[in-house]
Amino acid sequence: MQLVLLGKYIGSGIATIGLSGAGIGIAIVFAALINGTARNPSIRSTLFTYAILGFALAEATGLFCLMVSFLLLYAV
Repeated sequence: MQLVLLGKYIGSGIATIGLSGAGIGIAIVFAALINGTARNPSIRSTLFTYAILGFALAEATGLFCLMVSFLLLYAV
């Protein structure tokens, strides 16, 4: 029984590694937004729309990893 619990904890920890990737992805999206706005300020609103879309997609992958982690801990 303890071995199964240990496996759940290890699997949950490994599943949360994807959250760091989501954080890095969000940082890259907003760094590109700042860079693009500095190069061409006239298209700031268009770039902001694309940045919000990129943020949502990067955050969705992070939330998916978090959901898998919780499923491993509490549902399996």
